[in-house]
Amino acid sequence: MGAGIVQVAAHNGFKVVLCDVSEKALDTGRGIIQKSVARIAKKSHPADEGAQHAFVASVFDNITTTTDAKEAVRESDLVIEAIVENLKVKKELFERLDGMARPRCLFATNTSSLSVKEIASSTSEDRRTRFGGLHFFNPVPQMKLVEVVRTDDTSAETYQSLMEVCAKMQKHAVTCKDTPGFIVNRLLIPYMAEAIRMLERGDATAEDIDAAMRLGAGYPMGPFELTDFVGLDTTKHILDGWRDKVKDGVKSIPAELVEESEMLSRKVSEGKMGRKSGEGFFKY
Repeated sequence: MGAGIVQVAAHNGFKVVLCDVSEKALDTGRGIIQKSVARIAKKSHPADEGAQHAFVASVFDNITTTTDAKEAVRESDLVIEAIVENLKVKKELFERLDGMARPRCLFATNTSSLSVKEIASSTSEDRRTRFGGLHFFNPVPQMKLVEVVRTDDTSAETYQSLMEVCAKMQKHAVTCKDTPGFIVNRLLIPYMAEAIRMLERGDATAEDIDAAMRLGAGYPMGPFELTDFVGLDTTKHILDGWRDKVKDGVKSIPAELVEESEMLSRKVSEGKMGRKSGEGFFKY
């Protein structure tokens, strides 16, 4: 996800610093970007290798890499975080970055399911006005949508700047309040969870449920193919987080939408995470 955001930003003229925890991780990120940009170059200039190389070079001219977070944010106007979907880890990172970045630097989290306001709470009161959500979708170079999430503290100026960044990155930005799941996941995760419950009840097979939604509803992927693509562990993590919010008294999430699935929990415990592990609801 981080590599995809870097690629699209660099492709559209931003100077970008890709920061990760190790040189090995940076090598992985550079490799992902290289393959993706090379595909675009070949498609854009199928008969001109020189133009292909020039295109790739133009993107990488806008990218620098480092494992030093302080160096990464020192001159930055915007920091976009795309790390593990864990509230404690995200808050710790932003607390550190808050003391390293310039006061006018904007902060954005790419979280897909956590409260942006809770993440921002680890920063100074002034920084919280410069904090919002930029939820990109995977794969970032292909997916046109970005959810721009405003908290109660996000200033109008910050919101406008984030919208302008999305426009320059040639993304279609939609605005959402800081509500569980924002727009897409608030609708998508319960849909995926209900499909799993249908399978558990024996109502239909995974293959037939997927075919029904592709051919009957026009969806590009059925719910099980989609869950395998997203990751069963990621799906479970989001549902678990929402279930905790229900227990804490958050009334905006109906309890029946987040009932625990024995089948989903078992598959995750067996390491069947979806495409990334070679098996989820289907084998790859």
